[in-house]
Amino acid sequence: MSADVIYPRSPKETMSGWPYLPRFVDKVRLHLAGRLHPDYQRNFCQRGFDAAWLKAAGLSAEAFIEVVRGTITDGQVADWVSKNVRATDADRAAFEQFLLHHGQEDDESLRAILKTRKEQGGLAQRDDIRTFIDFIDADEKRS
Repeated sequence: MSADVIYPRSPKETMSGWPYLPRFVDKVRLHLAGRLHPDYQRNFCQRGFDAAWLKAAGLSAEAFIEVVRGTITDGQVADWVSKNVRATDADRAAFEQFLLHHGQEDDESLRAILKTRKEQGGLAQRDDIRTFIDFIDADEKRS
């Protein structure tokens, strides 16, 4: 990614018991400010981990964007999520497992995509990058 990118938080960070939520909040705030880098816009709310979080939480993209728009702090978002998201512990656990292991599944096409992204990002030699969230953290210079 280019130097003008404002990176959202790591997908490994949690809020209200949800991994990925702080990153998603950052992406929504950047979007609302007109500063979400084009590299993030393709998947924003519609695909990838954004869509998976929304599905697990039982929320529409529009509803969640409005929640973030109406708050100033992460604490306000966390409070809203804690009070209003009625996902079960099983839903949350399934999302967490998906997030932590995505790219390690038996799906050969997913492993090929991860391999290609590593090559394109100059990270092909990094054997420690085994999942998409590992790749995100490495690509965004956190590991």
